[in-house]
Amino acid sequence: MLRSLYDWTIRLAEHPQAMWALAIVAFVESSVFPIPPDVLMIPMILARPSKAWLIASVALVSSVLGGLLGYAIGAFFYDSVGQPVLQAMGKSDAMEAFNTRFNDFGFWAVLTAGVTPFPYKVITIMSGWTGMPLGTFVATSILARALRFFAVAGLLWGFGEPIRDFIEKRLGLVFTAFIILLIGGFMLVKYL
Repeated sequence: MLRSLYDWTIRLAEHPQAMWALAIVAFVESSVFPIPPDVLMIPMILARPSKAWLIASVALVSSVLGGLLGYAIGAFFYDSVGQPVLQAMGKSDAMEAFNTRFNDFGFWAVLTAGVTPFPYKVITIMSGWTGMPLGTFVATSILARALRFFAVAGLLWGFGEPIRDFIEKRLGLVFTAFIILLIGGFMLVKYL
């Protein structure tokens, strides 16, 4: 099933309304859809390198707006379903402690999910669920998604088809290593 969904997404990149398709895929990927917008972005940018920055911008704006939907899903379902269940189980205090811990590191969670292969939708929903400040969520989402989409656009614009394999297979690992080094550096400075 995932392969047929992937193939369907690739076919969208060839459609005359591909930019709208990218906007929709980037929007729903941030809350429910399993295929990342990069799958559409890559063939679109390779076909029209002069539009690389516009394509990245559409993905960025749509993804952040979709992230707000994910945030709303988390906020809505926690209040209506999650909280009563936790209260019935006597776990409300444990949830409060988890929410506080998550929000203490929320910037890093959103940044990491926004640029790495970790599903961004998980963090968007958790951000709403835990009540992360909306301003922090939006600002970090913009930063993370801009880093990801403009890095992809820049690499494809500069190197074209030869960089495609690297982006599809290794860029997520590079971003993951970058985030680990960045967090490690902050921890090192904090404890030295």
